[in-house]
Amino acid sequence: MRLQVEFGGMTMHFQTAPGLFSPMHADRGTLAMLETAPLRPGLRVLDLGCGWGLAGVYAALVCGAENVVMTDVDPRAAEAARLNARLNGVDGVRVYTGDALDAVPDPAFDLILLNPPYQSDFSVAKKLILKSFNRLEMGGRLFLVVKRRDWYFNKLKSVFGGARVRLADGYFVFEAERRSRSYAQT
Repeated sequence: MRLQVEFGGMTMHFQTAPGLFSPMHADRGTLAMLETAPLRPGLRVLDLGCGWGLAGVYAALVCGAENVVMTDVDPRAAEAARLNARLNGVDGVRVYTGDALDAVPDPAFDLILLNPPYQSDFSVAKKLILKSFNRLEMGGRLFLVVKRRDWYFNKLKSVFGGARVRLADGYFVFEAERRSRSYAQT
């Protein structure tokens, strides 16, 4: 399936497929997160759980392809992200396939963008939040978008020491900044 996405004054083109997250349209939660994230040229950005690459491609267009990494556990999603980077002229992004950050060799990022999978036990989200903390530069920020507030707010508070939350288009967009070398609480 082909999609055209107008966002941030840009027109982007994507190829998606059944079985990938939100294959028929740009996910509103991802767009709400991108509206909140302060992307600018030169920032080192990770699109964690990139799916077909909407957030990573947009970040590459703003920050520079050489500064953006995308990763997804699903090989089909990672391949779609690579294709979509090429379609949008940002094929210099690096796309990895693997579990969370295990496949990503880059040591640190200024910004991590995360739209985690919704699961009832929160184990995947917990792992992604903990691993994100460890890969952010001091002062680096995690932007996370979800439909549920309380568990995520409490987890970000316990790991980062706090979080700002904004309601946007029915989604909660969290911003958490790394201010210490270790978790706030375990």
